[in-house]
Formats: sequence, C-alpha cells, structure tokens
Amino acid sequence: MGLQRPVEPFHRPYSGPEPPAPGRRPRRLFALIAAAVALAAATVVVVLVMSGGSEQEAAPRRTPQDGPSQRPGRPSGSPGPRQKVINVLPAPCGTVAAGTVERAVPKATRRQSANSTLTTCTYSSTGSGFRWLRVEAHLYAPGDTATPVQDAEGYYDAQWAQAHDAPLVRTATLERRGGIGDEAFRWFKTDEGQPTVVGQVTARIRNAVFTVSYSEQTPRKGPAGARERACLETATAVAHEVLTALNHS
Repeated sequence: MGLQRPVEPFHRPYSGPEPPAPGRRPRRLFALIAAAVALAAATVVVVLVMSGGSEQEAAPRRTPQDGPSQRPGRPSGSPGPRQKVINVLPAPCGTVAAGTVERAVPKATRRQSANSTLTTCTYSSTGSGFRWLRVEAHLYAPGDTATPVQDAEGYYDAQWAQAHDAPLVRTATLERRGGIGDEAFRWFKTDEGQPTVVGQVTARIRNAVFTVSYSEQTPRKGPAGARERACLETATAVAHEVLTALNHS
C-alpha cells in the first residue's frame, strides 16, 4: 500500500454579510409626500405676503418735516369741517377798539382805504413822538380763487421771507409767535431812515393775512431796543382785537 497524500485544508474566502434588501415602497407614496411638501411651502409664502401687505397698509404715511410748503405745526391747507373761510373783510378801521387806539396813539388822526381784498387803517399822532398804528388785512376770497387757504399761506410765507432781508431797517427781533391765529411772527426793528422803532405782528387766520405795526420815536437816551417789549406788546394786543373781528366777519 502506497503512502496517501495528506488532505490539504480548504480555505474559503471570507465575505461580510450582505445587507438586507431595502423594502420596496410604492411610487405613489413618494408622489403624495412631495405634493404635500410643495403645498405647505406655497401656503407659507402666501401668508407672509398677505401679512406684509397688511402691515404696509396699516402703517401711517409720514411726510418729511420742514418741507418747502409746510412747516411743523402748520394746519392742513384746506379748512376742516369746523373751519369756515372768511368771505369778507371787516371795515378798515373797525377792527380795533377806540380805547385801544387812544392808549397807543393819543389824539390820533385816521386814514383808511379798502377794496374787496385789501383794507388799511392808519392812526397817526397829531403831537410829538412820531407815534402811529397801522392795520393792514389781505383776503383771499373763495369767490376769487379755488385755493383760498393755500394762497393765504403763500402770502404769509412771502412776508416771513421778506422780513429776513428787509432794506433800510435794522432787525433786533424776528420770531415766530403762537397763540395768534393759525400762525404768526413778531418783528422789532429800527428804521434807519427815520428816528423810529417799530413793533410788528403778522398773522394768518385761515384765508386772511393781517399785519399790525406800531411805531414810536427812538429813545433819546439808551439803546433803541429799550422800547422793544412795550412796542411788541402794543402790537400784539391790537393783533388779538383784529383777530376777533376777523373771526366774526
């Protein structure tokens, strides 16, 4: 008996376990999921757009302050439901009480002129002191213009601008003043051509603009501004009487 060849061990190659095959899902399920996601995204976009538009509509509109035609605090250009435009000016010398005139300009002579849109009344002293009081009123009647209040605003603005560059006068005080009509300013100046000082109030009430000027002789002693307060107070007191007359015209 011959020798047998020894049995060689069998080496089997190693391979890892195969992962289980993924389960098959119907294609219809994937389609439904994709449609649901798209619908939810569209809904979110619509909600955001609608809410943004609502906020914009609800937000108040703001206009820049200190614009060319309107300043802070100026009322609307058109009269409100409780505001009535002025249709006619009172008599030229009928806006100031006789007692007020006598205190400001004792024993005064009077000159007046009037038409439908402009009235003036000037009280001049017959004695010394160069005292005089002048009331001038401008009316923008609704029968003459479609924008009476806006026209009055434009005239008032022009008076304010001219006061800043007036010739032959020296300005001591030029300031806006509340409590007189819709808007007003006060001006104290020295006349460089005559020895006089002038206290002036210009005011607007709806579609009318009026100016009250009170003048007296420059003080012989001390600075011209020493009479500033008295002159402006006199002009302001007269302006209130003119305002009352215009409100009742």
